[in-house]
Amino acid sequence: MGAACVLALAARGSAREIVVVNRTRARARAVAEDVRYGAPLSPRAVDVRDGELEELAGAGVVLVTAGVNERAGGATDRADPKGRLRLLATNADVYRELVPRIVEAAPGAVLVAVTDPPDPLAELARRLAGHEHVLSTGTFLDSLRFRVHLAAAAGVRPADVEAQVLGEHGTSEVLVWSGARIAGVPVADALAARGGWSDARRAGLERAVRFANIAIIEGNGASVYGIGLVCARIAELVLGDEKAAVPIGSFVPSFGVTLSLPTVVGRGGAERILPPRLAPDEERALHESAETLRRAFASAALH
Repeated sequence: MGAACVLALAARGSAREIVVVNRTRARARAVAEDVRYGAPLSPRAVDVRDGELEELAGAGVVLVTAGVNERAGGATDRADPKGRLRLLATNADVYRELVPRIVEAAPGAVLVAVTDPPDPLAELARRLAGHEHVLSTGTFLDSLRFRVHLAAAAGVRPADVEAQVLGEHGTSEVLVWSGARIAGVPVADALAARGGWSDARRAGLERAVRFANIAIIEGNGASVYGIGLVCARIAELVLGDEKAAVPIGSFVPSFGVTLSLPTVVGRGGAERILPPRLAPDEERALHESAETLRRAFASAALH
């Protein structure tokens, strides 16, 4: 996952300087060197190099990708309600060791929890860091997956679709059908106009979005490229102080936990949450998703 992030950052020209850190310095050096040879094709000048944690000094964003992935951690069973949360205890130990060292090296950086499960790990990182400049990649990628599948069903470009997934980046995530639009047209109307739309097709689309990671892992062993591109975009939002509104994870006081809501992202990370207007069933599902995250955090004794 970390290597995919480095590649996406360099290819998009998301940052002027990218420092690759790994517990095995030789691997960090190899990844940095591999990407560095292609970096001249980036739309902007990019310096890609390996380093130790201390060399993150002055960083604006730190993407934390360390930990076991879904396949290695046994989180690839569609019938398992815990999903990615099964990785929490193991990866929390990694964050406990790593985050304080990152904060010591780069106290002004926005931290982004990329490791699964990112929401409770971002909550842990927030407490370890002692500041609020912490994001979870959250449901940013899930929302893009939702848009891609809706676009395919409607026969349009994903860029023409506005749709969001909120709550946990995991099995309890909430697909917001009530707010989904295609060029301003409610998605239900747009899909009905094509004919053949049904509750069964909707349920199938939801499964495709909710378990996209597992389908990818079954074919390729890991799901890394989509999240790599998302991480590059998050870095751009922060470093460019874009004030862009995206579905991303941050601490939400009203829920008492880190989860994804429409959020304005800039230099300080999450700068403002835009409370969504949801259908009653979506509102209930969002509260259930928040409760799932609260229980997971409490059961893992992360306080």
